[in-house]
Amino acid sequence: MAIDLIKDRGTPLDRQKFTWRDLVQPPYRKLNDDAFTRVRVILMNGIEAHMNRTSHAFARMTASNALKLALAKVRRIEQHQQTLVNWLNPADQSPLETTLGFEQVAIEVTAAVAQNEPDAYLAQCYRYGLLEDFDHMYRFGALYDRLEGKDANTLLQSYTDILPGRPTAVEHRDPADELRYPYDRRKAAPLSKLHATTILAAENMTHDYYMVIGPMFPDPTARQLYAEIASIEEQHVTHYESMIDPDETMLEKWVLAEAMEVYNYYGCVKSESNPRIRAIWERFLDYELGHLAVAREMFQELEGRDASEILPQRLPEPIAFESQRAFVRKTLQAEVDLRAHGTQFVDKSELPRSSPSHAYREQLNSEGSPSEKATAGWVWMPGTELMAFDASKFNNGKRVKS
Repeated sequence: MAIDLIKDRGTPLDRQKFTWRDLVQPPYRKLNDDAFTRVRVILMNGIEAHMNRTSHAFARMTASNALKLALAKVRRIEQHQQTLVNWLNPADQSPLETTLGFEQVAIEVTAAVAQNEPDAYLAQCYRYGLLEDFDHMYRFGALYDRLEGKDANTLLQSYTDILPGRPTAVEHRDPADELRYPYDRRKAAPLSKLHATTILAAENMTHDYYMVIGPMFPDPTARQLYAEIASIEEQHVTHYESMIDPDETMLEKWVLAEAMEVYNYYGCVKSESNPRIRAIWERFLDYELGHLAVAREMFQELEGRDASEILPQRLPEPIAFESQRAFVRKTLQAEVDLRAHGTQFVDKSELPRSSPSHAYREQLNSEGSPSEKATAGWVWMPGTELMAFDASKFNNGKRVKS
């Protein structure tokens, strides 16, 4: 499938219609469908939510009625797309199981992006966030075992390890250590721009989901753990949004965001194993090409610029929806002790005592750490302590008997 981001017009807006029955389709099967179907559903729900959020923000910051109307028309369709995608989650999937899905998205998608990111600094930023989400999976995996008596690996289907990463208790940082250098919109590769908005959208949705779900647990440790990890997810939103050039105009950001949706739906189409759900991805890929056509026209009309200035004509290779275990393990061994210091990353031994993050973290943890409490005495795979990790002793995520 060859997609031309400059010429392809997709499905016109006036043909992008829904009914209520259309919006609520049969969900995937949480154990029978491939785990990456869940990953794609959660990712695309987050991306659609990001588009709705961004479109509303743009509408509040423009005096152009033509732009307000164009945004409103596209936004209404994005709202319905998000509904259809989000309602693909099954009713028998508990909130904690959906949480494990969110963390699998954060691990596998971020790892895939980190390996393909052409900018070395941005790739480092992705690897840094990856190891924190990896630890979140470990903490929620323990909580899942304690509260529901189930092994998270059944849900994750052995694609993703459940091991400690950079400890959640040390992830808390002062805002001064959360800002990153942005890419330069004039020099950055188009793929860098697509990556940044993709991961930002996923992390923002994760934060919002945890903020909604956390208070619904009666267990006090669960409530505290969600509060703790939601705080880190807010940090991650700051981390990723600061990587985007603030000098991009509003319309430039809109065009890039629509291209990002095309890019991700294209990746879903290429990798989806459930034919019924693949048809949804194909439909929405055409819809997003229609949205991109509208954004390109507004960009031309209001800024007098052609979208070819900021978009590649052809889509880059999409994100690989497959296990990134080997890369994650390698990153874990090499970078788990890195800490953020301003816009840079240093070994924990090099973080000065004067760093504001020390005082910030010590105050937050002064009455204990929920993430440490959740995993106290719990090991998913005995004998796999982080620093003694030996990949030769494992096969597809399962420990090999000696």
